Amino acid sequence: MHHSANSVPKVLIFDSGVGGLSVYQQIQARYPQLDYLYLFDNEAYPYGELPEPILIERVLRLMTHMVAKEAIDIVVIACNTASTVVLPHLRQALNIPVIGVVPAIKPAATLSKLAIGLIATPATVNRSYTHDLISKFSAGVDVKLLGSTRLVMMAEEKLRGTSVDLKELEEILQPLFQNIDVAVLGCTHFPLLRNEIQQVLGVNVALIDSGEAIAMRVGTVLQINPRRDNDLKQKFYPIYSSAAPWEGAALNNGLAQFGFNPVEILQFQDA
Repeated sequence: MHHSANSVPKVLIFDSGVGGLSVYQQIQARYPQLDYLYLFDNEAYPYGELPEPILIERVLRLMTHMVAKEAIDIVVIACNTASTVVLPHLRQALNIPVIGVVPAIKPAATLSKLAIGLIATPATVNRSYTHDLISKFSAGVDVKLLGSTRLVMMAEEKLRGTSVDLKELEEILQPLFQNIDVAVLGCTHFPLLRNEIQQVLGVNVALIDSGEAIAMRVGTVLQINPRRDNDLKQKFYPIYSSAAPWEGAALNNGLAQFGFNPVEILQFQDA
């Protein structure tokens, strides 16, 4: 099942939606020599609202199927909810490395002099896992929590060509104004809105996400070096969804900018 010495390692990036594209971007920028495949489980979106046993069962089923079918070498769970809940189970089920994502509280705490704003989904904001991270790493730095589902939707809309309503964004982020000097983008969808969020929060707020850390981790695990090869021809990678995505044509248009083929719907019957 493992790649032979001469073949290119294949990375599977997984999320419930298109948020994981922000993680893919970081990995692909460092390691353009790898092969990529993206899968999003839009049929069960949003993950934060699924009961944990169902989420675990779903992700395990999708991942074992995909890893076998596509001879995957490493899995990146580019979703905070799925990482928190499913990672230990996945590592048991698969005989290849699995990398997850956690909100970047630790680097934020070393940077902040004032207070940190953690922008995440309501599920992440409410998880005890998140509160453990905060108490472990941000001792002495105040963390203000902001949970928003709408921001996830705005990122999905932006990818489909809708321009972001800065007034609406301002209303959502209002509670963090004047109070923070670092904002953690604690959902993989949010770096897709990085420029707009920066505009609304202002230049004095540093934005931090986990994308770069994950990319470096992939390199470490695969024992490969970053390449800045400009002569590597842009490849288009496959992307799968578990159900027909909404506004599919607009989505495919947005995905092409990231270097993906049009979405293929996973033909995968329950065994």
